[in-house]
Amino acid sequence: MAPFNENDLAGQAFLAAFKQRLIELGWTEGRNLAIDYRFTGGIPENVRVAAGELVGTTPDVIFASSKVSVGPLLQATKTIPIIFTQVSDPVGSGFIASLARPDGNLNGFQGYEPAIGGKWLELLKEIAPGVRRVAVILNPTIPANVAFLHAAETAAISLGMTVTAVGVRDAGNIESILTAFAREQNGGIIVTPSPVTNTKDNRELIAALADRLRLPTIYPYRLSAASGELISYTYDGVAQWQGAASYVDRILRGQNLLNFPCRRRPSTK
Repeated sequence: MAPFNENDLAGQAFLAAFKQRLIELGWTEGRNLAIDYRFTGGIPENVRVAAGELVGTTPDVIFASSKVSVGPLLQATKTIPIIFTQVSDPVGSGFIASLARPDGNLNGFQGYEPAIGGKWLELLKEIAPGVRRVAVILNPTIPANVAFLHAAETAAISLGMTVTAVGVRDAGNIESILTAFAREQNGGIIVTPSPVTNTKDNRELIAALADRLRLPTIYPYRLSAASGELISYTYDGVAQWQGAASYVDRILRGQNLLNFPCRRRPSTK
């Protein structure tokens, strides 16, 4: 189950890497493997429905990307193995007991660690030294987003900067909030990862606003920098999806989900 739309090119690149790794491990779709896809666009109702549908098919294993997918799946099943990627702070989110010893029916690959919020601020300051005020775009209902904010607030003290939380739960208020923020000089933006900021339309909206309002911005997605925006700092998403394929392979071959740890991936510019 994926939080992007079926026509999202970045998401499809992740999916292609996942399927290619499965082929390398001996699993070919249509021959010895069946995959039931759900693309939800990160919309909560779509996710809830998709979780119920997938669990109803009683698969051998479910692969889910992002926190927004994992929560509803855990509510729908406590027995079907679930492999996840791109979930920031799975322990703090209450999904697993620890990275070293996951419990229940969930395992996978952690995305961002909370301390990266401070790193984003440091890099923004390094690349745009004039920035003194930073708006952190986050979803306040996501614990990991709040942890990123707190890390940025701590780092701001030694950097001589101020950090302002910009809470968004949908695209409706992004433009008005950033326009108001930009009325004062020396501003910049940190974009945290969430279903709101991850969609193609909202990524493009934030990038367009940052350019028009002259707000140096650091993004949590490599695609943003690759598309010509200022800077991104993130982990290797392709490697995470490839790793998830290796965990799916182990489940399909009868290994116990709890015999291997939840893993991290290093961050890369």
